[in-house]
Amino acid sequence: MVKKPSDPGGAVVLLSGGADSSVLLHHVARALGRTPLHALSMRYGQRHARELACAEYQARAAGVAAHRVVDLAFLGDWLRAGSSLIAGGDAVPDLDGLSEAQRTQPPTYVPNRNMMLLAMATAYAEAQGIHAVYYGAQAQDEYGYWDCTRDFLARINAVLALNRNTPVEVFAPFMAKPKMETIRLGLDLGVDFAHTWSCYRGADAACGTCPTCVERLNAFRDAGARDPLPYAAA
Repeated sequence: MVKKPSDPGGAVVLLSGGADSSVLLHHVARALGRTPLHALSMRYGQRHARELACAEYQARAAGVAAHRVVDLAFLGDWLRAGSSLIAGGDAVPDLDGLSEAQRTQPPTYVPNRNMMLLAMATAYAEAQGIHAVYYGAQAQDEYGYWDCTRDFLARINAVLALNRNTPVEVFAPFMAKPKMETIRLGLDLGVDFAHTWSCYRGADAACGTCPTCVERLNAFRDAGARDPLPYAAA
């Protein structure tokens, strides 16, 4: 029987080191009280691989039982032709440079990323005897990805329900929330946002103009808080 979030038991959290997944990790640890808690982070050729250092920081802060950083760098060679988020791919666009059509699936989309990462996370959870996997999909205000939707989540869980021995369920508690609400929750939980990273360009300072930077800045503004990251465009 699949354990629901209100039940005691362990959980696996996909932890990128961004704002959403970092808040999610602390939410699962503190508000949901899941234990043992495992965090998985993936190196898949992303330009902003500096987010992985933030993931390590947040995993320590949340007191996880285990944090594994999985090397999937080979995916960079496979996927860079289809995503500007991958190092060596096309340049990351500014949000205001995206057409309306591009905002439904922007150039920063990584082909099948969430499906691949969730497949690995649920396999790891099953091997550990854990029944719950969490990922930080949220209701983007400015653009969207099909693998962050309720339909995607429902279909992933329908496939996982075929497991006859150790069923695993995927949860995305922020899926219907705007990012501002996630930021507010993180502030309430005491998340150190200075040790999170969102900018897709991955330079020393966040660019402030790429889609995720704009969304993050707007979320902090709407939450009535200051984003502690340095921004080149500030």
